[in-house]
Amino acid sequence: MKSRQSFIYGVLIGILAVVLFSSKAVMVKLAYQYNVDAISVLLLRMLFSFPFYIIIIYIYRNEKKSLEVTRKDYVWVVFFGFVGYYLASYFDFVGLTYIKASLERIILFIYPTIVLFFNKFFLKKPITKVQAGAILLTYIGVVIAFWDEVAISGNDTYLGGFLIFLSAVTYASYLVGTGWLIPKFGVVKFTSYAMLVSCICVFIHYGFINEIDLLSFPWQVYGYGFLIAVFATVIPSFLVSMSIKLISSSNFAIVAGIGPISTIILASIFLNEKLTLLQFFGALIVIIGILFVSLKKESKN
Repeated sequence: MKSRQSFIYGVLIGILAVVLFSSKAVMVKLAYQYNVDAISVLLLRMLFSFPFYIIIIYIYRNEKKSLEVTRKDYVWVVFFGFVGYYLASYFDFVGLTYIKASLERIILFIYPTIVLFFNKFFLKKPITKVQAGAILLTYIGVVIAFWDEVAISGNDTYLGGFLIFLSAVTYASYLVGTGWLIPKFGVVKFTSYAMLVSCICVFIHYGFINEIDLLSFPWQVYGYGFLIAVFATVIPSFLVSMSIKLISSSNFAIVAGIGPISTIILASIFLNEKLTLLQFFGALIVIIGILFVSLKKESKN
């Protein structure tokens, strides 16, 4: 009975985490309505996130790990923080200036297929025929949704889609490259360190290229920045860990399938975005393909 309750709680926590993560793109688009650029919204996200991760690192400062952490490991943390959180977030936020939030989530959702490609070419892990079929199915779905949007919104969709794809690639490279580092630091500490690196990168980026006064935005922009930082970044990152602990990563992969659907629903409610029937069909194909890829990947671990 207790095990069943834990599983139910894990599923509910996972759903909440996925929905909160999905709300990020919607809140970014809402902030853009106040004529603020991508790097400014990203800066606010990092400014509000920064104190939370400092506190988390302080709390876990005395946590002992069985594996030794070397100076070289910290160098890799800096590298992957730059690639996996700074670059991935920057490409994502800029891409959202060109395409709909719902289409962004559909494209981002393909990152597990990119992980398989990286594992194949860099770690020599084979891709099975079933996985190859699921990957093909996934990209057919993306093409269906993407090309229909091009016909509606014009050529800016190409640039937006390319930037979101780069976000998926950089995030996938982070997932592949950090597998050996996480056991050394622990999930919480490693994520916090990587996020702090990303914050510093964004601060430097903003200082070099942006001449806009940080205190000149409408109050609504600061509100969205805070919500993105706390409710679409910090809180769901820990809810995911809790959910995986309770129901396993393979079951969480199934729960994560609601991500694109929740974004579509939220974008429809708050942004008045509408997917055509063809785009929704493409999104459904992507979700089925990614779930198949994720589940097959988990079953082999």
